[in-house]
Amino acid sequence: QVQLVESGGGSVQAGGSLRLSCVASGNTYSWWRMAWFRQAPGMEREGVASLASGETTYYADSVLGRFTISRDNANNTLCLQMNSLKPEDTAMYYCAADPFVPDWTQQKYYNYWGQGTQVTVSS
Repeated sequence: QVQLVESGGGSVQAGGSLRLSCVASGNTYSWWRMAWFRQAPGMEREGVASLASGETTYYADSVLGRFTISRDNANNTLCLQMNSLKPEDTAMYYCAADPFVPDWTQQKYYNYWGQGTQVTVSS
């Protein structure tokens, strides 16, 4: 059974930084595609960034150049470094994983999810 546990959320002012972490337990592998999604109140959940060992790393246009996704395979940890945060980045952030993901932006392809961590950016 795969479990994902996020941490690192919080409240920051615009322009600040946060680093989110997602620890995976159970049978996950470096080649699995892992991703960060976010969901703001009243909005659909959207893909933020995604990676898989040996494959392309993806970012949403809205975070490109500000966010960096990375994975520490030795510690089964997925990270999201978020810099130059904006109020529109305010959302619940979720970690997701799955071995087979034909379209990284579509949440329906991820069978494993964390419980989420809240990020709030004030102006």
